[in-house]
Amino acid sequence: MVAQVIVDIAHSEVDKIFDYFCTQEVKPGCRVVVPFGNIKIEGFVIGVKEKTDYQKQLKPVLRVMDEVPAITEENLSLMRFMCDKYHIPCALALRQFLPAEMRKGKVREKLVKVAKLNPEIPVLDMLSSIKKNAKAQIGAINYLSDGKVAKIADLNKDYGNAAITKLVSCNYILTEEVRFNRSPYGSVTGEHKDVELVKEQIDTIHSVLTTDKTVTLLYGVTGSGKTEVYLRLIKKTLDEGKTAIMLVPEISLTPQMLTQLRATFKDTAAILHSGLSAGEKFDEWWRLRAGEAKVAVGARSAIFAPLENLGLIIIDEEHDGSYVSDSSPRYDTKDIAEFRAKYNGCKLVLGSATPSVTTYLKAKSGEYNLAVMPERINKKPLPEMIIADMRKEVRRGNNSAFSSVLQEELKKCVESGSQAIIFLNRRGYSQMVVCRECGYVAKCENCDIALNYHSVGNHLKCHYCGATYKMLTACPECGSVHINYVGTGTQKVVNDLKALFPNEKILRMDNDTTSTKEGHYKILSAFGRHEASILVGTQMIAKGHDFPSVTLVGILDADMSLLFADYRSGERTFQLITQVAGRSGRADEKGVVVLQTYQPDNPILKFATTYDYKGFFERENSLRRVTCYPPYSTILRVMIESEEDENALTTLKSVNDKLIELFNKNRDEFLFYNKMKSPIKRLKNKYRYQVLMRIREGNDRLIDEIYKLALPETTSKTLVYIEINPSNLS
Repeated sequence: MVAQVIVDIAHSEVDKIFDYFCTQEVKPGCRVVVPFGNIKIEGFVIGVKEKTDYQKQLKPVLRVMDEVPAITEENLSLMRFMCDKYHIPCALALRQFLPAEMRKGKVREKLVKVAKLNPEIPVLDMLSSIKKNAKAQIGAINYLSDGKVAKIADLNKDYGNAAITKLVSCNYILTEEVRFNRSPYGSVTGEHKDVELVKEQIDTIHSVLTTDKTVTLLYGVTGSGKTEVYLRLIKKTLDEGKTAIMLVPEISLTPQMLTQLRATFKDTAAILHSGLSAGEKFDEWWRLRAGEAKVAVGARSAIFAPLENLGLIIIDEEHDGSYVSDSSPRYDTKDIAEFRAKYNGCKLVLGSATPSVTTYLKAKSGEYNLAVMPERINKKPLPEMIIADMRKEVRRGNNSAFSSVLQEELKKCVESGSQAIIFLNRRGYSQMVVCRECGYVAKCENCDIALNYHSVGNHLKCHYCGATYKMLTACPECGSVHINYVGTGTQKVVNDLKALFPNEKILRMDNDTTSTKEGHYKILSAFGRHEASILVGTQMIAKGHDFPSVTLVGILDADMSLLFADYRSGERTFQLITQVAGRSGRADEKGVVVLQTYQPDNPILKFATTYDYKGFFERENSLRRVTCYPPYSTILRVMIESEEDENALTTLKSVNDKLIELFNKNRDEFLFYNKMKSPIKRLKNKYRYQVLMRIREGNDRLIDEIYKLALPETTSKTLVYIEINPSNLS
């Protein structure tokens, strides 16, 4: 038998199939150990055949690592799809399907020694043969007498090592080693509640199940009951004997979703995300692979869950940028989800209160099915939005992070026994130049994109076309010299709140406070139990959470993400404000949102304060169409990185020489082309340069050609990679 093997080396030079002679039974998808050059290495069997075309003697497979193939047939098809679309080595694609520690052999199943009574010896005979003063032995037998199976470690702890050893030597207790699952969030349990669906939910479920389209966009306002729709769809899928994947954008949301899934589906729900320990990841992965668990819940990487017979994939908050991987391998989760949905003939549901412009456009054009849930489930109005003009606050001498209206609303909220969320909008803050007097923002003359301030050289730069400008000394609109902006951190916000409300408990949720295991869960659980009156946080508190006692949301620096040097800054700002506002007033009490801004007349903020998604979409879509930005074009960025500046520059020249020739032959297809330094010239001790292009949409042939020309320029000293519509151009 000949095994066709991909060796586990993610390098283009060995990105090919190698034939090995195999005397053992092996199936496609099994992992093997093979000799490769002078080393032994793991590999993936992607096919088996009787003969080889290789003229020399084949090397043998040294060991077959799996009895049950770790890689499914679907995984192998997905590997080919990813390699073709993202131009990555096969090994890199295959690695996504396994926990990293499992692939490296650093983690295995956990075996625990357990004990039970010997069923062939009557319990009365055991007890009668034991001395009456041997109370520990008698106690252990009585404990196990009703057919219980217990860990030896627990029995030793409760009854003593000597007693248990004696019972084992008498053959009264039988022991064996069994697999023990390391269960993440083992304390997370939920109580199932029968919820009566409203008409909009029933109609949405019917729409998903009866449409002839693979993808459904579920566009529902915050609090409209999307989660219950997800749960009903999952239940129907499981009832049909199929499996499901449920994706959420933030790790902080997985315990909450897991609670709801466990309440309904018990241990059939498994969780997958990067915050788990190696052992937990391994055990949850195997539960899914073995079919013990039928539902996978997690963040982006859970889309690769080893489930077979998929009947449903759900991506909640589909608009969120976290679903696009910005590190190798660079992929879009929605691409993977659509492939798996079509492969399995199942439904893909994209849910959001603020769908991305691209997704909503596909739904409007009929490419996707569209299901709409326009009202909150309790028929309560969406929270009232109060705009606080921070320019006026500055003129009044208020230089604190909180406007007077937010301070008043916080006081009322706390005194009434309700809870508040203070959201600090730090996304996109990268030392933009904004006038505090009139709200003027320095923008690029060519791109109408906010300029970034670079302290090195003291200049302003456009991260799209590379144009540079002198740093302003005064506002060109009103002449004010107050044009610099100083960001406010979460820790300072908490300290300022403690000064205002010294008797109130305040929780902080950001990357610093959630770095420990289960950090998200502990903070959110404490807030959910009303152990604190105020929760301060960044984007991880902005979406998906349901706290019935929250009646106030304060949004600090609401317009900061508008200043981000990105064509999607307006879209992201609208989404962020709408999502965080939706945390308020989800139960019986009326919700209030205080939105602090230096640009109260900005049209994006006006759409957000009236929850006018359709108005926002029409404006944004028109702008994209006129300016030829995605989805009406594709942005490609070829990145060159090296620890030596000279090596990076040499590779940039070589890449550009190839691409400029392609550009000259296809000028009508290019909307923009330029080579330049990366906005962050040096990152993680590497010098960075880029070739930035914008080409007409639907030009896959040209994109493939760019990949083929640029990627081979990677050397041992210089890395070349490509980003498609990158979420961050820094």
